[in-house]
Amino acid sequence: MVSEAVFSSVQELVKKSLSSVPQRYVQPSSPNFQDKTFCHEIPTIGLKKLMHNASQVLELDKLNSACTDWGFFQLLDHGISPLVLETLKYEIEGFFRLPFEEKMKYKIRPGDVEGYGAVMISEDQKLDWGDRLYMTTNPLSRRNPYLLPELPSSLR
Repeated sequence: MVSEAVFSSVQELVKKSLSSVPQRYVQPSSPNFQDKTFCHEIPTIGLKKLMHNASQVLELDKLNSACTDWGFFQLLDHGISPLVLETLKYEIEGFFRLPFEEKMKYKIRPGDVEGYGAVMISEDQKLDWGDRLYMTTNPLSRRNPYLLPELPSSLR
């Protein structure tokens, strides 16, 4: 069982003017990562291409490469309006500007992955250098009932 005291917001750590990164956040070197030469462009995947038979195989290969080599990608041609995306970005930034105590109202519960914070598996686990807010929004049946009604109205 992981104690709740283990989690500390990266935003809160940065406010302390640390002289070094806490060991909890120092990731071990990966020989695979050091051997790769990366371009400086984030990999992009086209959703329409994934859905179209003529370009599907090539786009699936790109998706596999992005996940294997980078661990993330930018999704294009998804059909979500730029206004919706800008509004969401603004609302999420507002959430992360809340005081730490307010954000902790939405903390991840033991055994769950949704909410604010880091998914804690063990006391000696290495953490990413960043805070996160994760929640399932669709399908409606998968929404976390304790989390969504509690969020600021702009994110509900």
